[in-house]
Amino acid sequence: MPDDIHSETYPDAPVRFIRTDDPNGSPEKGVGLCLSGGGYRAMLFHVGAILRLNEAGILKDIARISSVSGGSITAGVLGYRWKKLTFGPSKVASNLNAEFVAPVRELASHTIDTTSIFGGILTPGSIADKVAQAYDKRLFKGATLQDLPSDAEGPRFVINATNVQSGVLWRFSKPYMADYLVGQVLGPKVPLAVAVAASSAFPPFLSPVELDLNHSDFKPDSSCPLQKKPYTTQVVLSDGGVYDNLGLETVWKRYDTVLVSDGGGKMAAEEEPKRDWGRHAIRVLDVIDNQVRCLRKRQLLDSYKLTTGPMKRSGAYWGIHTEISGYNLPDALPCPEDRTEELANTPTRLKRLEPLHQERLINWGYAVCDAAIRRYYNPNSVGKGQFPYPDTGV
Repeated sequence: MPDDIHSETYPDAPVRFIRTDDPNGSPEKGVGLCLSGGGYRAMLFHVGAILRLNEAGILKDIARISSVSGGSITAGVLGYRWKKLTFGPSKVASNLNAEFVAPVRELASHTIDTTSIFGGILTPGSIADKVAQAYDKRLFKGATLQDLPSDAEGPRFVINATNVQSGVLWRFSKPYMADYLVGQVLGPKVPLAVAVAASSAFPPFLSPVELDLNHSDFKPDSSCPLQKKPYTTQVVLSDGGVYDNLGLETVWKRYDTVLVSDGGGKMAAEEEPKRDWGRHAIRVLDVIDNQVRCLRKRQLLDSYKLTTGPMKRSGAYWGIHTEISGYNLPDALPCPEDRTEELANTPTRLKRLEPLHQERLINWGYAVCDAAIRRYYNPNSVGKGQFPYPDTGV
C-alpha cells in the first residue's frame, strides 16, 4: 500500500495523508498554532503574533504549537520559558515580555549564520554544530526537550525538521521524537538547541544536522519499514520547511481550529538569474519552496471556507505579505503597504537586526494577527489591540 494512499482521496488537502491517518475522522476540538520559517524575519514577526494572542487570552488555551525553521526559534524560547509565565484570571501572561520577548530580541542582535559557517570551516565541528552552540549559549542554557511543558502544563510544542534519509517529517517533542517510517524515541533528551538547529538548518549552508542514536533507543514497531540501521543510528536532518514550510501538518491533522502565522519570504522575479551551479541551485530551491508554500496556503484557506466534511477547519491565517486592508476592518492598526512590504523583504538570514527594525517586525506581526483574529477567529470578544512599540509603528 502506498504511504500516501489517502492523498488520492483528498488531493486538495493542505497536508499529505499517510497510511496511518484516518482522513475521514473528525479532528479533535482544540486550537493549534503554526509558525512558519523565515529566519530572524519570521522569528520576530511571530513574536508580535504571540504578544497579540496573549493579550486576547487565546495563547493560554492553545493545545499545540507546531513550528519550522525560524518559527522554531520563537517556539523553542516560548516552550522553554512557558512554565515561568504567570497567567492571571483573564488568561493573560503578565511577564511575557521579560521571559519571552527579551531573549528573542537579544538573539536577533547577533549574527550567527555567517559566524557559524566560518567557524564550521575553520574550527573542529560542523556548521550545524556551531549554530546549535549559539542557540544554546544565548537561549537554552543546556535545556533539553524534557524541559518543555507537559501536556498538562501547557501546549504540546512540536519542532519539525526534515529527515533527508526518509524524505518525511521528523518531529521533536517532549513525549517523543519520531519519523513515521523510522519510528519513535520516547522521552528524548536531545538538547533543545539541537532540535531548533535541525529545524532551522537552511539548505545548503546550515544543513544538515546529524543525530547519533542507538538502534535500541527506538520503540520497536514492525509497521515502520525503515526501523533499521543506519536510519536508527545516524539521522540526517535538514530545515523543517523543506517538507512543510508552514509547520501545518501536525496541527491540521489533529485539531479543528488552525491558526497560521506565516513569516515566509516571497520569491521575486529575476531578469538575469545566475547560471553557475551553486546560485542556480539556490534559485531553483526558491522556486520549489514558493510553489509549495502557495499551494498549501490556498488549500488551507479553502478548508476555512468549507461548511462541512472532514476537510473543514476553523481558524485564521496571517502572513507577512498580507495587505491588512484585505481584512476590511475600519479600525485596523495603521500599516501602510509599502512599509510592511519592506519588512517582508527582510532577508531570510540569522543576521543581526537593528533594534528599530526588530520593533517594526514585531509590530507588524502583532497588527496583522490582530486583524486576522478579530475578522475571522473571535470577532465578538477580542478587543482592538495597540502596537507593542507605539512610537515605532511599522
